[in-house]
Amino acid sequence: MYYYPLQPPYFLLLVGFLTALTSGIALSGTLKVIVQKWASNAHTNPSGVRVENIKPRSFLKQLLVPFLGITGGVCLFLSSGLEIFGFPTLLALGIGLPVSLLTCLLVWLQLGSMLDFAERRGMQSLDLDSLS
Repeated sequence: MYYYPLQPPYFLLLVGFLTALTSGIALSGTLKVIVQKWASNAHTNPSGVRVENIKPRSFLKQLLVPFLGITGGVCLFLSSGLEIFGFPTLLALGIGLPVSLLTCLLVWLQLGSMLDFAERRGMQSLDLDSLS
């Protein structure tokens, strides 16, 4: 009738949460370092235009490992959570993996486009409070 796991994966839920959390902290620190490098590498040319000496898309390579940690942690957390709430293991993986992988892929694409935009137009272009 109902499916109740004999030993719910509470430990895997905690491991997934902590993996995503620590990888998120690492991603935040890496982003701060990248932005600080942008500020230190930027200079003004004689006409007063700001020029930055950065290789294009080099920042995405630095962000890949922490982001993969977040992705793995979210996959594990979501699949374990679904299993705790009564889904069979294969069904929990069948729902949790595609949902979390697709979401993380879309976030990765958005992060890359926002960093490209900030690199081209400067960090002030992302200030949404000044638009009101």
